Amino acid sequence: MKGMKRRTKIVLAVVAVVLGSAGTTLAVGARPTSHPVVAADLGTSRAGSDLEGLVDQPGPVTVETVVAADWEVDREGLINLEHPEAKAAGLHPGKEPIRIFLHAFRHPQRGLFLVDTGVEHALGVDPAKSAVGPWVASAMNAETLRVRTDTAAFIGRQSSPISGVFLTHLHADHIMGSPDVPANVPLFVGPGESAGRSAMGLVMGPLTDRELAGKGPLREWRFEADPSHLFAGVLDVFGDGTVWAVAVPGHTRGSTAYLVRTPTGPVLFTGDACHTRFGWEHHVEPGTFSWDVPRSRESLKQLEELVARHPRIDVRLGHQDLRE
Repeated sequence: MKGMKRRTKIVLAVVAVVLGSAGTTLAVGARPTSHPVVAADLGTSRAGSDLEGLVDQPGPVTVETVVAADWEVDREGLINLEHPEAKAAGLHPGKEPIRIFLHAFRHPQRGLFLVDTGVEHALGVDPAKSAVGPWVASAMNAETLRVRTDTAAFIGRQSSPISGVFLTHLHADHIMGSPDVPANVPLFVGPGESAGRSAMGLVMGPLTDRELAGKGPLREWRFEADPSHLFAGVLDVFGDGTVWAVAVPGHTRGSTAYLVRTPTGPVLFTGDACHTRFGWEHHVEPGTFSWDVPRSRESLKQLEELVARHPRIDVRLGHQDLRE
């Protein structure tokens, strides 16, 4: 990731020179993806208090989390090292071991859904031939990424087809398995996730487009303001209180967490609202990888307060495991 950051800085410097020489500001930039977007056809807006009224009741949804890959990236991206708790713990820039997860849940009527997409088969076989491509694979230090379960293999083991993919956000490490997902499977994403122009979009937008190539339009969740003021927005995904989407903007514009009610208790997939065990246990939001650190801090606080009120929630973080 450090190599990626160096190369990205070089690219951004070139972009700045080019745009500057044309008398154009860097703010013009590019969107995170040019992939088409439509309104989601799932989800009923509810109050956060509605979610909390049901969250502790056992539900019919079963979940599975598999480790798609082991990796290591820059700690300052995962954890805000300027936070007092991080400073008190003596955390410094350096490499942090992480995992790329593939989550799945099975609804008895609606079928099998993925939460994020793991890692595509080609990345573990020949990164240069993957959607990531040779240059980005090198910049991402793909040689340190150890694939454990690729998405094609996971899907191939299932007894039923994938009904949909719920994306927590569009960063590359959460959509790397998209090329292995059948083209007809709908992809759901938070509002505004593909909006906003930046210089980084000039670098990462083409990668996101390659990951999503051949797929149908992204289906944007239609969040409304939470009347109970507990969250930025809450959706009852299937209208039966079993699966919930929670708006957690900050890491990206449209970052979304998901909560499902299982026979053994509720499970919360935070996405990168919190990457690490340290971040969760010390209430420290993600760092330089985030779009808006203060908003990320607020979203993390809302999720942690939810779990404090309902301690039976099984929390599954973006890139580390609380259960070990």
